[in-house]
Amino acid sequence: MRTLLLCSLILLLCTCDRATSESDPEAEKTAAMEASSAPAPEYAMVIHGGAGTILPENMTPERAAGIKAAMNAALDAGEAVLKAGGSAADAVEKTIWVMEDSPHFNAGKGAVFTNAGINEMDASFMTGHDQNAGAIGGVTNLKHPISGARAVLEKSEHVLLSGKGAEEFSILQGLETVDPKYFWTEHRWAALQRALEGEKVEQEKIEGNRIIEEIDRKYGTVGCVALDKSGNLAAGTSTGGMTNKRYNRLGDSPLIGAGTYADNATCGVSCTGWGEFFIRYAVAYDVHARMAYGNASVQDAADAVINKTLVEKGGTGGLIALDAKGNVAMPFNTPGMYRAYLKAGGEREIFFYKE
Repeated sequence: MRTLLLCSLILLLCTCDRATSESDPEAEKTAAMEASSAPAPEYAMVIHGGAGTILPENMTPERAAGIKAAMNAALDAGEAVLKAGGSAADAVEKTIWVMEDSPHFNAGKGAVFTNAGINEMDASFMTGHDQNAGAIGGVTNLKHPISGARAVLEKSEHVLLSGKGAEEFSILQGLETVDPKYFWTEHRWAALQRALEGEKVEQEKIEGNRIIEEIDRKYGTVGCVALDKSGNLAAGTSTGGMTNKRYNRLGDSPLIGAGTYADNATCGVSCTGWGEFFIRYAVAYDVHARMAYGNASVQDAADAVINKTLVEKGGTGGLIALDAKGNVAMPFNTPGMYRAYLKAGGEREIFFYKE
């Protein structure tokens, strides 16, 4: 009898041990869910300054310091708004202003040149509490294109205005315009000349039936997503497009759902990359959709779109995303992407390369 009781006790202990071992994965899942449900920060913000062939060996210390200083200044501008209780929309606009004023980024002052030797800029803006949106494309005299996009959102019944009409509308809203010569920078002009010369070389190679060297593309778009103390998200994107572009080409940046998206229920997104691919696969919206309909986390959703969908289709670039709990995602499939984020409490990070 005593032997039977002893065997039963041993069997019970083994069963308990096995049950505990089998429940470990579930316990880990529960712990992860509890971690993800941690209280959101009072506010948070994430920015990007473009993706592409960004490599340490191609970066001088002076240029790296200049880009980092510009990114810190942009973060400072947005955080000042958020810390004071301002709106996510105001934070996004003020942040992008700083980046549009810097020649380091392909937006505003640093915009690249078209094939015709002019600067044509695009921008978009979206607010997460109501999914209202505004965008402008192909403007040549607006000092801060992001403000033109926000004006379309707030002061018109439209979503996208382009060219002369967008410029006329912006002037009527009292936005600051400049002589197009303001956007001229020596390094962007030199880049156009290299691109034009490259076209000649490429054509010669085609005619000679020789292998064509792949063109090195850089995507210097800037963007920002912010979460304010009221729990509202806003996202904005601004760009000069692609060097040597023709025919009033528009990329993803002024297209809601391709380059920019925001919904308080899921996340805010701003993209940078080869725009034609981001348009075809509605990249910004796809991140939102994976969260809304598939219950994916912002990190998983963003990673799947950039590192699976786009890679499989041959698209290159990256994005930044921020959810209503302050979780940040910054995936990219290029050698580098200028990116940074901050959260209330002093957390702040800036990255250039694959870390």
